[in-house]
Amino acid sequence: MDWTEKYRPSTLSEVRGNNKARDSLKEWADTWDDHREAVILHGTPGVGKTSAAHALAGDMGWPTIELNASDTRTKDVINQVAGEAAKSGTLTAGGAGRRLVIMDEADNIHGNSDRGGARAIGSLVKEAGQPMILIANEYYEMSNSLRNSCQDIEFSPVQKRSIVPVLRDICRKESIEYTDAAIEDIAEQNSGDLRGAIKDLQATAEGRDRIEADDYVSGERDTSSGIFEYLDVVLKEGDAETALKDSYDVDETPDDLINWIEDNMPKDYEGAELARAYRSLSDADRWLGRVRATQNYSFWRYAGDAMTAGVAAARDGEKGGWTRYGPPSYWSKLGRSKGTRNTRDYVAQKIAATDGVSMRTARREIMPFLATMTHHCKNRELTVAMAATYELEADHVSFITGSGESTNKVQSVVEDAERLREEAAVEHSGGAFEGAVANGAGDEGDEDDGDADSGDDEADAQATLGGAETEETDDGTAETPDSDDADEDDQQSGLSDFM
Repeated sequence: MDWTEKYRPSTLSEVRGNNKARDSLKEWADTWDDHREAVILHGTPGVGKTSAAHALAGDMGWPTIELNASDTRTKDVINQVAGEAAKSGTLTAGGAGRRLVIMDEADNIHGNSDRGGARAIGSLVKEAGQPMILIANEYYEMSNSLRNSCQDIEFSPVQKRSIVPVLRDICRKESIEYTDAAIEDIAEQNSGDLRGAIKDLQATAEGRDRIEADDYVSGERDTSSGIFEYLDVVLKEGDAETALKDSYDVDETPDDLINWIEDNMPKDYEGAELARAYRSLSDADRWLGRVRATQNYSFWRYAGDAMTAGVAAARDGEKGGWTRYGPPSYWSKLGRSKGTRNTRDYVAQKIAATDGVSMRTARREIMPFLATMTHHCKNRELTVAMAATYELEADHVSFITGSGESTNKVQSVVEDAERLREEAAVEHSGGAFEGAVANGAGDEGDEDDGDADSGDDEADAQATLGGAETEETDDGTAETPDSDDADEDDQQSGLSDFM
């Protein structure tokens, strides 16, 4: 018999290594009548998510109804099986009263065999009249709408110190003698994966009544490389070659991977190593820009080299400890509520229409740069220019900059942007900011104003989002040319200051 099943926890108190998650799950169950929301248990494979769900059912006295990866999870199946259990509770297996619906691998609903399943799950969690647990390895592979409809509890990798006593207890129950070195070795090789450690213990103990360190031979377990595990490799543990090779197993495009690395890098890097890593990311971003411009995807490999091997090489040695990595911050900000999504979509539409790009490009590529460059309205000239360019109101400026909508800072930005648009409409119909330049908004700019890139326009000039145009001198320093030297026909509007 499989020891992972034989020794599966029967109560939540037996779940090891995730005390906080365990307590949160119990609180969710105890208060379910108050909130009536489904919950998503997410974390890497082998950390006890499914075991915790079944242990909870045992503690609460709730019969379980399951849909796992082996089921054909079509819309009809979900509605007939889980839907019936959750809504009416008439299945004979459940009997009267509460029952717990458990859906394993809820992040893996796709393909023809699951046609309609994802939408059915979304409807189910909103309408369920029974507690429902969704289990996922990759939380952010699930749709925004599904995540927003559920509570979530993260299960962390089970540390070695929590795995060792479990292995010792199993040996005792199986009457198997062991050396501390053998148990420590198995726990070490499977750190983070309690299920894997138990499987290795059973394989090592097969046909033996005593195990020693030499009896354990670790093998390569077939595990998928998730984005969070990979971030540990590139930001903490791996050398340049390892970071590059392991990136081949990560199910992320280079366009998405660079955002994951960029947003989480400052959590582990600092000082000179952070500066070196940003230079590598800058190189990667240039290659990605070339891909977008030429549609030549062979350039992806150069971008991949820079964002993985380059970032790993920038690190000053290995780093220890545990870091709470998360998705790119603007991803999570974009989908927290219906109102937020509406604001996001409005801003994206304005950007897409103004810059001639798709909504996806506006959301995923342009908005993050706007958010960075106008963070908390610190670069006020750029923030005003942005609000004027895209005709943004206070809630839109607040969404991008992170400043409160009702603050004086945001309100004054909106007022100045409106004034800028009015002046532009009167003085120059060809560019939204020509009036600003004519009135001296671009002359004698502050030091922290954005620099303007030069480029040929086909018609009348439009002023840049920044204040003064800068040039680079022979010694690498920037200086502001005299206004007489500035050729209006060499200015361009748009996002040149952000890109």
